[in-house]
Amino acid sequence: MNILVTLDSNYILPLKVMLWSLFFNNPGHSFNIYLMHSSISSEELEGIYEFTERLNQRLHVITLDEDLFEDAPVILHYTREMYYRLLAYKCLPEDLERVLYLDPDILIINSIRELYHMDMSNAMFAAACHNRRIPLKEINRLRLKVQEMEGYFNSGVLLMNLPLQREKIKEEDIFEFVEKKKNRLIFPDQDVLNALYYREIKKIDEIKYNYDVRFYQYNKILSNGLFDMDYVMRHTAILHFCGRKKPWHKNYNGKFLSLYKHYQILALERSDKTLRHLAGNNPAK
Repeated sequence: MNILVTLDSNYILPLKVMLWSLFFNNPGHSFNIYLMHSSISSEELEGIYEFTERLNQRLHVITLDEDLFEDAPVILHYTREMYYRLLAYKCLPEDLERVLYLDPDILIINSIRELYHMDMSNAMFAAACHNRRIPLKEINRLRLKVQEMEGYFNSGVLLMNLPLQREKIKEEDIFEFVEKKKNRLIFPDQDVLNALYYREIKKIDEIKYNYDVRFYQYNKILSNGLFDMDYVMRHTAILHFCGRKKPWHKNYNGKFLSLYKHYQILALERSDKTLRHLAGNNPAK
């Protein structure tokens, strides 16, 4: 399976936790991890290389020139890195046909095989909607001026049909949209995905493949108790720690904190072993 991640140095630890959970809960599968970045140091990259290789997986680093999207408009505190997901097809190997993008603030707690191999023949993306509040649907329609949009897709988990993207996506369309709508955009890359490509997105089950952990109680109540903790642990493949508060922050107290800490400890132990291994091979490190 081909996995895409895009990040800077601030997300290296969450990346390792996410990767550990991915490998651990998908035994018997081989992964190619494509890491796109523009600022991670060679030392930090070496640590990620060792981490993945010692777990018998492969890391492919794609270092992007900071000037790659120099003509692309940026807004507020968002940088040009926000375009990496939408234009990944330009930088990934040309013979690659399918890749699953995953945010670093994710835990994989069951198999993703069914998601990865789903039929994508007529869709550029597969993603989940987070549509809990009906007024927000209408607000997003008005804000992005796309009246036909039936839901708002989250871009943290994106299965990508790369041949179709190479055929249909034009970067100038994205840049033009951002420039025209920059005063209306809240989550720029996600807004672009929904406004320009909502017709090209195949909807996947959010409870199974992009579970927003902030809404555990909401989902449980709405399902008359069906989506309880037992159900989530057995049936959900991807937990997504959406929002500003993250489980690796000191004051986080969300529902799935203990589970995240469990995987974090395992990932750190593996990372420490990697560091000791490097130090043993080269005392200068």
